[in-house]
Amino acid sequence: MRNYTLIYLTLTLCCCCLSPIQAQLMKAKEIFNRADSLRGELTPLRTCYDIQYYHLDVKVDLDNKFISGSNLFRFRAVDDFTKLQFDLFDNLSIDKVEYDGKTLPFNREFHAVFIEFPNTIEKGKIDSFTVYYSGNPIQATRAPWDGGFDWKKDTNGKPFVATACQGLGASVWWPNKDHQSDEADSILISVSVPEDLINVSNGRLIKTENTKDGYKTYHWKVTNPINNYNIALNIGDYVHLSEVYAGEKGNLDIDYYILRENNQKRKVNHLKKNVRETLQAFEHWFGPYPFYEDGYKIVETAHLGMEHQSAIAYGNKYQNGYLGRDGSNTGWGKKWDFIIVHESGHEWFGNNITASDLADMWIHESFTNYSEALFIDYFYGKEASQAYVHGNRAGILNDKPLLGPYKVNKEGSGDMYIKGGVLHNMIRTIIDNDENWRNILRGLNEKFYHRQVNYHDIVTYISEETGIDCTAIFEQYVKHRGIPTLEISFDNSGRSSGRWISEVEGFNMPIHIGTKGNKKQLIKLTNSFTRINIPGLTKENLEIDTYNYYIGVLMQ
Repeated sequence: MRNYTLIYLTLTLCCCCLSPIQAQLMKAKEIFNRADSLRGELTPLRTCYDIQYYHLDVKVDLDNKFISGSNLFRFRAVDDFTKLQFDLFDNLSIDKVEYDGKTLPFNREFHAVFIEFPNTIEKGKIDSFTVYYSGNPIQATRAPWDGGFDWKKDTNGKPFVATACQGLGASVWWPNKDHQSDEADSILISVSVPEDLINVSNGRLIKTENTKDGYKTYHWKVTNPINNYNIALNIGDYVHLSEVYAGEKGNLDIDYYILRENNQKRKVNHLKKNVRETLQAFEHWFGPYPFYEDGYKIVETAHLGMEHQSAIAYGNKYQNGYLGRDGSNTGWGKKWDFIIVHESGHEWFGNNITASDLADMWIHESFTNYSEALFIDYFYGKEASQAYVHGNRAGILNDKPLLGPYKVNKEGSGDMYIKGGVLHNMIRTIIDNDENWRNILRGLNEKFYHRQVNYHDIVTYISEETGIDCTAIFEQYVKHRGIPTLEISFDNSGRSSGRWISEVEGFNMPIHIGTKGNKKQLIKLTNSFTRINIPGLTKENLEIDTYNYYIGVLMQ
């Protein structure tokens, strides 16, 4: 979650002010360098080891915006090796790397760090090393859209600090193997802050310790696999509230960490209502919340929000909509708190099911954007859900593919949100069986439970479960920037036929067509003209479901 509806609307307005030639000139060609490959590619120096566990131990000097500490890497050797790569932004100092009581040599290239072991680490061995580091981490200027530390203060002048680093990478503030394909199976996060403040991180608080220098250390344990960019610290003058939700998998602990200044009944009730309704709707559609063992938390932040696993960052000012607005302009988006619903949706799509390469970030954002519509469907009905999806289309740019380039740590178009949600609504419409669709969504979260996936995994699963080959549909809407056009032709005798004009050879998306006032039929069309056998169909009474299908139409 970094690009929101507001960004889409702003970009749309900007593009409308430009001529096509001007807009074309403004599009810089993407050029990737060695630094991008070091971060994005899985070389043998990264695949040789599999992360099992981290212990991140950090002290935060708020006055100097300085951090210092260590991270223990516990890993399993996938192959025999003597050298490996981990990642840490080069503005942060590596004080030493320690292995088996000895200091290891290392060298750095951009944000990649290479260490050599004194002997071969043999395949299958469980081993560990510790990186000690310090420095002033990059300061986010527009969190969560950029990354780093968000150093703010609350209205009482107390520090109000958070991290957000999706896309930019967790190595912007702590050393790790910074690739989404390798999640730690568990992690201990120890954060030391001034004793009058609280740190909230992922998982469960297992203990606190007071130190002699006026600091207090909070130890948070995550027992489920977690991707690196989700690891977070949140520092503030928090008040802690809790409750228990009776969910599909049993009792789920819910915790709220809100600023002391916002500990008001109205605001607390707003959070609790939206959280309970969100969990109720999403457990219905997607299956049990994926992290019962680690609980569910809402943590107030100065920035708008992020899907930090089991510790969702929240900054929507205790109001419905997206900062009070509804990007769909239907009214349905103002009946619930956008940040709670959207970021909670990521617990299933993004945190449970994680793209193994940033290029496939469309998997996270398309399903999570669509989860907003399913929330509406659960409480207000299918027509309201479809209206929301249709209304959101105004924000689609069709500027570039949803799928980004692989191996360079780069996501695709921001259209992955709204256009991705539109795509899933079309698949649901084609299936035309909502119980089957619900089973597919729940099945995705069961089959890929706590796993990393790619484009092929998702498309193959949906095709198999629907019994419809969705390959060409996903290829058009995810790998290309344009949309297909449905061409309808009537001959001199009034007989109709149709075909798809598409960037994808063999495009064959079924579509609902009918006559006015009657139920539409699912018609299977390809790139070649095919007869449309609908009795009484004429140019005058033809109806195509362009409300749920995002297509162009050409009449001949």
